[in-house]
Amino acid sequence: MCDTPVIHDRLALATRSHLANHLTVHVPDGFIDAPTSAAAGLVAAGAVAVSLRGARRELDERTAPLAGLVAAFIFAVQMLNFPVAAGTSGHLLGGALAAILVGPYTGVLCVSVVLLMQGILFADGGLTALGVNITVMGGVTTVVAYAVFRALVKVLPRGRRSVTAASFVAALLSVPAAALAFTLLYWIGGTTDVAIGKVAGAMVGVHILIGIGEAAITALTVGAVIAVRPDLVYGARGLRQRLRLRVNGELVDVPDAEPEAAPAPARASRRTLWVSGLVTSLVLAGFVSFYASANPDGLEKVAADKGIDEKVEEHAAADSPLADYGVKDVENARLSGGLAGVIGVGVTVVAGTGVFWAVRRRRSAEASPSAVENV
Repeated sequence: MCDTPVIHDRLALATRSHLANHLTVHVPDGFIDAPTSAAAGLVAAGAVAVSLRGARRELDERTAPLAGLVAAFIFAVQMLNFPVAAGTSGHLLGGALAAILVGPYTGVLCVSVVLLMQGILFADGGLTALGVNITVMGGVTTVVAYAVFRALVKVLPRGRRSVTAASFVAALLSVPAAALAFTLLYWIGGTTDVAIGKVAGAMVGVHILIGIGEAAITALTVGAVIAVRPDLVYGARGLRQRLRLRVNGELVDVPDAEPEAAPAPARASRRTLWVSGLVTSLVLAGFVSFYASANPDGLEKVAADKGIDEKVEEHAAADSPLADYGVKDVENARLSGGLAGVIGVGVTVVAGTGVFWAVRRRRSAEASPSAVENV
């Protein structure tokens, strides 16, 4: 006779395992040695410091709330692993998406906020490897993607379709670039003796496939925002055809009008976009994530196949109430994972918005008359 409670426990355990395995897997503690991790931490700290200064020029009253939403959206979509090959899955890195929507400096900060929340609250990505993850997933993807994007929009015809197409290509190339950056760090400070050529080939190969998914998500998201509020897409600014008038037989550009306060309908549509984006993020993280692929992601698969995970260490936050994207003591796996996703989106949007508003206020303070007088 079957023991119903035992069967129930086994099903619950299998479901929890599904939730834990299909979620994002960043570089854990133990892959990269301490000196290299420390060096990557310094690089990441420098990138964040530079980005904080650069973001002051990118953020305004329109984009500061949007930047917090972008961070929350990246957190949510990173929970949606998609299959890319036999036994392997991938997930959004988000650097390209953030850079194109809110600017490259702000994009680095968006991804950094997401990685910090994941590492501290959800035990995803080692704390000693935080610098590695920010450098690879935040710095490299954002820089490569935005450089490719700007180069393409300069040569393509002006228009929304060109921005969307450039977004696709930029996102596609940013993912194998990140894989190469990790391979370089592993070559410098890997903790196991594995032929670097094999690691590079496997990492780039699988991440080209993941890049296709990244490109599709990025292009669809950028295209959707452009369709309703093209003025909020940082990468699309300045792409409008300037009005030209004929003066004395020659065509001259009409000067831009002085910036004015946004009219009420524009503010309302911006608010609608923000609410719609937040609701979408909550639905993706709280419900859709349960149906994501349970296969290991590209890094995890390569690590297992090539043996670079032999010295992986337990996460310092493994006992967190939200570790492995589940709420501690909530037995129902769907409810546990859904609550964790909703909490993650909420915490990320609050933290991100707080950071970006602080940066925006710093810019306003520096530009105020009193600040000028005190110099």
